[in-house]
Amino acid sequence: MIGVFDSGVGGMTVARAIEEALPSYPLVYFGDTARAPYGPKSPEKISEYSRQNTRFLLDQGARLVVIACNSAASVASDLIRQEFDVPVFEVITPAVQQAVEATRNGRIGVIGTRATIRSRIYEKMISAAAPLAKVESTACPLLVPFVEEGWLDRRETKMVVRRYLHPLKMKQVDTLVLGCTHYPLLRSIVQARIGKKVRVIDSAAAVADELRMFLEKNPNLRSELLAGTGNRYYVSDVTDAARKIAAKIFGRQINLELANGNL
Repeated sequence: MIGVFDSGVGGMTVARAIEEALPSYPLVYFGDTARAPYGPKSPEKISEYSRQNTRFLLDQGARLVVIACNSAASVASDLIRQEFDVPVFEVITPAVQQAVEATRNGRIGVIGTRATIRSRIYEKMISAAAPLAKVESTACPLLVPFVEEGWLDRRETKMVVRRYLHPLKMKQVDTLVLGCTHYPLLRSIVQARIGKKVRVIDSAAAVADELRMFLEKNPNLRSELLAGTGNRYYVSDVTDAARKIAAKIFGRQINLELANGNL
C-alpha cells in the first residue's frame, strides 16, 4: 500500500492526486486532525508526530510513505528517511521544480505555515535550483485552521488571504507556491487576490507524477504495493468538518476511521 500522512485533511488533495494517477494501487491515508495545525509547533514536536504517523502507516501495511505536509516535510523528511527503511516522498521538491520552471521574472512567492517558512526550506531549494531567483515568503498561520473548520468561502477568510498576499503582490511575484497542502482548498480565493497572471503552484499532481515514474522503474516494489486491499482513510479525530472537506476533495463520501487507539 501507498501511505500518505498530513497534519489534517489538506493532504487529502495529495491522496486524491495519487488515486487519479495510480488507480490500481491501494492507499492508506492518515490525517492528524486532533493535533493540527503543525505549523505553530516546535521542530521537535513535529518530528515526534511525523515519526508516529509513519509508524502508524507502516503498521497498516504501507511500503512507501508520502509526507503530504509541508511543515513535516521541511522539518522531518530526512529523519523519516534515516529511521524507516522505505521510500519516502515529500511535497516540497516537486513544488520547487515547478516554480523554477514556471517563473518568467524570477520572483517567486511562497506561502506556508510558520514552521515551513521558518525552516527557509523553499528559499534554500529554489536558490540551489535557480541562483538568480528572488524568493519572497509569508507565513499564513490562520489558513490551516480556516480550512480545518470548513471556512472555505467565508468573508473573514477572504479578508485574511488578501492581507497575507499583499506584500507578495507588492513584490510583483509572477509565481506563487502553495506551501501547504491545505491551501489548494482556498485556491480560487488565492488566485483572485494575487492576480490572474500569477502562476499558482500546487504540488499534489507533481508528487503523484513523481511517484508514478518511480514505480515504473521499480517493478519489485510495485508488486509489494499492489498487495494491499482497498483504500483506507484514518484521522485522529473524526469531525463533521473533516467529513465535509473529505467529500469536497474526493467528490464522494469518504469513510473516515478513527485512528486514536492505534497511535
